[in-house]
Amino acid sequence: MEKILEIEDLHVHFTTYGGTVQAVRGVSLYLNKGETLAIVGESGSGKSVTSNSIMQLIPSPPGKIVKGSIQFKGRDLVQTSKKEMRAIRGVDISMIFQDPMTALNPTLTVGDQLTEGLKQHTSISADSAKQKAMDMLRLVGIAEPDNRFKQYPHQFSGGMRQRIVIAMALICEPDLLIADEPTTALDVTIQAQIMELFSEIQEKTGVSIILVTHDLGVVARVADRVAVMYGGKIVETGDKDAIFYNPQHPYTIGLLHSVPRLDMQEAVLQPIDGTPPDLFAPPQGCPFTARCAHAMQVCANVYPPATNLSASHQVECWLQDARATRAASLMKR
Repeated sequence: MEKILEIEDLHVHFTTYGGTVQAVRGVSLYLNKGETLAIVGESGSGKSVTSNSIMQLIPSPPGKIVKGSIQFKGRDLVQTSKKEMRAIRGVDISMIFQDPMTALNPTLTVGDQLTEGLKQHTSISADSAKQKAMDMLRLVGIAEPDNRFKQYPHQFSGGMRQRIVIAMALICEPDLLIADEPTTALDVTIQAQIMELFSEIQEKTGVSIILVTHDLGVVARVADRVAVMYGGKIVETGDKDAIFYNPQHPYTIGLLHSVPRLDMQEAVLQPIDGTPPDLFAPPQGCPFTARCAHAMQVCANVYPPATNLSASHQVECWLQDARATRAASLMKR
């Protein structure tokens, strides 16, 4: 499959009065054309920083990409100028931010906000821009687009505002859509509708999607592949079935056990004990060592190399390293 995005060894630091936060520490991942990749993990694991880095939205100062490359359609976005990035944002790459309540300007009509991107990036006429905006409102399931076009954000429900934000992100027909926690502020019924909408839009437009979330239910519904992030690193990647039915990293297993399921008999969920690592002084070895019940001495001192479990399933854990499995088999003899 054709790769539309490839991130290689990305490091992002934030300089503060208390020291340097190493928010992203060597992230490498890729996205195929027409695919949905979900990046999952706890708050503070580096998911949003990674996605903002793609759009060059890291505030500088205090943030800075100190190492790595972000190849988008053969172009390194890390080396791209601010002027060039302004031409890319909204046209080639669009982003849906976490809270639709604050993503829209309350003083402008929905129509003005929808057509702004078209007017900025194309030479389309005002009438054509309005027609395309109303077509987008229909695409995202907004009824009576003629009337809604003239209304203000406060006249819409939370779910409808999220649909408008999605329409704004798609109106210039981008190749890549980054959705950062797009269902956080919505109830479960609206969440399901929005996720169904993502699937329908991808089928119609062929857009590639990066979905940043901590909601594994959302991931199970729409993702093709999953990247599990912890302590600023990608600790496990694989297709959806591999991650949900054959997880190999203890952190991935812990995430899945902490999610309520209808087929579970246990009355109490199994939380992951402990807290995430301090990224002011991140550990030398595996960042999950302090919370892992299976940790070995090597885990605290040396970061594990990547182990390929299949063509599409990779994990960074000493428990899966060939040397550890060979030692375990010898001990059983």
